[in-house]
Amino acid sequence: MAHSSRYKLGFKRRKEGKTDYKARLKLVGQNKYRFVVRFSNKHIIAQVVTTKTEGDETLVAVNSKELEKLGWKAGGKNISAAYLTGFMAGKKAIKNGIQETTLDIGLKTSLKGSKLYAVLKGAVDSGLDIPHNESVLPADERINGEHIAKYAQDLGDKETKEIFSKYQEKGIEPSKLPEHFTSIKEKIEEELS
Repeated sequence: MAHSSRYKLGFKRRKEGKTDYKARLKLVGQNKYRFVVRFSNKHIIAQVVTTKTEGDETLVAVNSKELEKLGWKAGGKNISAAYLTGFMAGKKAIKNGIQETTLDIGLKTSLKGSKLYAVLKGAVDSGLDIPHNESVLPADERINGEHIAKYAQDLGDKETKEIFSKYQEKGIEPSKLPEHFTSIKEKIEEELS
């Protein structure tokens, strides 16, 4: 294909589906800190980022893997881990003097009650001011794992061992998830207050 002088090559990150430049320009133009939420295959990442002319600067970064150091045994990508990651990121941001941010979800689809909004709820509950609509946040019962505990109690012992084998390998009973969640949240509060 011959290239004429009028041929314009599109932005690489846009072609790869990694960046929505219109949305990014809108966020950057607000001149506020951004609360960035991203997901990997096994973990959740929450960051507070500021924009500078030479590029973005990450001021606070929390990976759900850090929860394991506090004793979290229920995996790094569930809704409870999402909340705790957001809670920890919010506490670290406040400790660094950041009080207000704007949510940046990137190209992630916005779904009411999703893990994305569990991270947001954790950050808001930590005291960070992020504009949002309360109707998108997941219910507290889902965040602290009550739905999993109830489901595990309704199952028989054999079914529980089959379905929740990963939890049991790590040393946690699914029926005890709400208590485990509360104890980890208290540890984060103690450590970062």
